[in-house]
Amino acid sequence: MARRGKKQEEHVNHERWLITYADLITLLLVFFIIMYSMSKVDVQKYAVLAQILNMQFQKADSVLDQGKGISGQMTPKQGDADSKDKDYTQHNQDVQKEEHSKTKPEDSEKEKKEKELQDLLKQIQAYIKDQNIEAQVSASDTDRGVAITLNDLFLFDLGKADLKNPSFPILQKLASLFPTLNSKVSIEGHTDNLPLATGSPYKDNWGLSFARSLSVLRYFSDTAGLDDNKFIATAYADTMPKANNDSDENRAKNRRVEIIVLRDGVSPVSTGNK
Repeated sequence: MARRGKKQEEHVNHERWLITYADLITLLLVFFIIMYSMSKVDVQKYAVLAQILNMQFQKADSVLDQGKGISGQMTPKQGDADSKDKDYTQHNQDVQKEEHSKTKPEDSEKEKKEKELQDLLKQIQAYIKDQNIEAQVSASDTDRGVAITLNDLFLFDLGKADLKNPSFPILQKLASLFPTLNSKVSIEGHTDNLPLATGSPYKDNWGLSFARSLSVLRYFSDTAGLDDNKFIATAYADTMPKANNDSDENRAKNRRVEIIVLRDGVSPVSTGNK
C-alpha cells in the first residue's frame, strides 16, 4: 500500500503588510510636500512640483496609479497663470498711482514755477532773435533764475540813467510777460571800474548803478502799470564784473543792467554765482 506524502504546507508571507505601510508612508510624504508647496505662493514652482509628482505617480506600482485626479488638480491652467500675472501687473500700477497721488503739493507748485521760467526764457530768446538785438540783449538760464542782460548803451547814454527810446520795445515785451509769473524780479545795475566824469550828478558808480536799476523798475511800475512789490532794485557798481576791466571791450561788457526772474526760494541779493 502506497504511502501518501505529507501535504506541503502553504508558505505564508508575514511581511506583506510592509507594502501597505510603504504606500501609506508615501502618501503621507506626498501630502506634506503638497501642503508645503501650497504654503509658498509661487506659480512656477507649483507647476514644476505638480509635473514631477505626476511623473512619479505614473511610474508607481500602487493604488495611487488609479488616482489621476491628483495631478489634474495640482497642475495650474495657463489661463490661471495669465490671470495671476495680470493681477500682479494691475497691483503694481495701482501702487504707482497711489505713490503719485502722494506727491507733496509744494513739489507740484515748484514744478509749475520751473515750467513757467522755461517758457519765459524761450519766449524772450525768440523775441531777441526776431528783433535782431542779440548784440544788445541776451537771456539765459542761471542758478538764480532766468537772467535778461541789457547792454548799458542800449538803455542809457554814457554816465546817464535816463532810458533811451530804443529800449522801450524790449522792456514793454518783458512787461507783458511778467504779470503771469509767480516770481520776484530783481533788477540789478552794474558798471565798470572807471570813475565818473567830473560834474556827474552821481557821487560814484554805486549811485549810477542804483539809479539805472531804479529807472528800469519805474518803467515797469509807472509806465507799464505793474505791481512794484514784484520788483527789487539793487546796485553792484563794479563789484561783479563779467570780464576783466582791462580793455574798452571788456568794460563795455561790465556796464549792464540784469533783470533776474528769480527761482522760488532764491535770495534777490546776488552772491556772485550767476
